[in-house]
This record gives sequence, C-alpha cells and structure tokens, in this order.
Amino acid sequence: MPGAGLDALRAAILALFPDLSGARFTLLADGWESQAVDVDDRLIFRFPRFERGAGELAREARLLAVIGPVSPLRVPQTRFHPGPPCFALHRKLPGAVLLPAQYAALPETARHLLAEQLAGLQLALHRLDPGPLRQAGAGPVWDWPEPETILRQAWPRLPPALHRPAERIAAAALPPDPAGSVFGHFDLHGWNLAFDHASGRVQGVFDFAGSGFGPLHRDFVAPSLIAPDLAFRLMAEYEAQGGPKLDRARIAWLTGLHRLMELGEATEAQVARFGLLGNLESWLPHLP
Repeated sequence: MPGAGLDALRAAILALFPDLSGARFTLLADGWESQAVDVDDRLIFRFPRFERGAGELAREARLLAVIGPVSPLRVPQTRFHPGPPCFALHRKLPGAVLLPAQYAALPETARHLLAEQLAGLQLALHRLDPGPLRQAGAGPVWDWPEPETILRQAWPRLPPALHRPAERIAAAALPPDPAGSVFGHFDLHGWNLAFDHASGRVQGVFDFAGSGFGPLHRDFVAPSLIAPDLAFRLMAEYEAQGGPKLDRARIAWLTGLHRLMELGEATEAQVARFGLLGNLESWLPHLP
C-alpha cells in the first residue's frame, strides 16, 4: 500500500484485527522506506513504501530474533505479515525520539550515560557471530556511490560558499577500512531511539532495516545527527569498553560525505524537513 493515507491503513489493520476498532490510530512521520501507524500508543504497524520493502521487513524480523537475546538495549519483537497488505507489527518500545535540541538540554551525566549505552550496543552487535545473522538474511550494507557522483548530485543544491568544502569532502581519498567489516545498525540516530526523557536513559532501539555487514567506521556516522558532541563521546566510550582504536579523521570524512550524499539524493521536501543543508554546514568545523 505505497503512500496510503491513515484511513486506508486503519482499514487494512482492522480487517485483520477487528478488536482494535475502538483504538486510537496515529500516522507517524513517514520514514524513508516505510509508513508507521501507532495504535493506542502500544502497537506499531509498519507498511513498506515500496515493493522491495516487503522483503526488507521480513528480513528485519528474522534479524531481530537473533539480535534481541544478546542486545543490551531492548529491540522490537517483530512479527511479519506477508499480506496482502504486507506489514510488520511490534509492541511499541517505551520512550520517545531524541532530537538535537533535546540532546543540547541534557545534563552532563545523561550525555555520558547515553554514549555509554550506545557504545555497549555497538560492541554487542559488532561481536555477534556472523553465521546466524547470515542465515537470518543479513548481507552487506548498501554501497555508497563514488564521491564524484555524490558531489555531482549535491552540487545544484549547494550555495557558492559550500562549493570548496564540498570539493574537499569528495576529494578525501579513503582506502578500504583498516578495521574490516562488522555487523552493525548503521542508522543509529535519535529518530531510531526510544529515549526516556525523565530518566535520561535509552529504553530501546528500533529500525534495523538498514543493518548488515559493513565497514566498522561507517557505523559511527549516524549518531552525529543527534549531536557532534555525542559522536565523539561515543567513539571514546566504545574504545573504553574494549572496542578497537578508531580513526576519528576517517569517521569525520565519512560523515561529511554522508551528509553531502543525503543532500543530493533527497527530495526537495526532505531537504527542507530534515534540514539537510544545515546538517552539512554544521559538520564542516569537525573535518580534519
């Protein structure tokens, strides 16, 4: 049901779950790959936006069955319904998203705890046995386009003041990741957290659709969307908990390239809604 409205999604849910007829249905903000419906603040139904999304939701449910028992943070216990219509269902994790302005208001103790919790999750994922993950359908994360392609796509949206910085980002020649490949979330930003603002703790993590095997340093790109401060705290905490030494310059260049890539690939509405030009500008001071 690509792009269906709330009424159509509600009807599809009630056709299979008529006992929810008296529930409150809320269409959550559209994600990049799926639409989500919140039912009574306790159930989440996710419908793929594209045909390829059905397979992704099914794969994610299988992966979560492997990840859940070893994750230090709660993850959804997802059931996949092949349809029609196709959707995934899980109980809502308690908590809310963590936006940049909310992170900025956190006290020092909460910032440290957040980095500690996310580092523990990353280490647990990076140390998972690849065998069961591959049996569940885990594969390589998607390859980014060549830097020259990323720059060309973003160029029409770049103001003249950002031409030189963007060219520097695209020209940063990075060899293959010296740390190799790991299984990771690869999209660990504040919109994928269930954060308890009262206690200052992460209650859970969701959206493992983009998870897979990829370059270790690339798994540290997304957290900076919450705040650069968190990204650097997370790197230090990851190492303190026993993770390998990280190349911060490499992560800085990868983050710049990722923000340039998002700017070029997004729709005009997404550029405005997610502040993608501002995301790129805010990261420039952190480049080597």
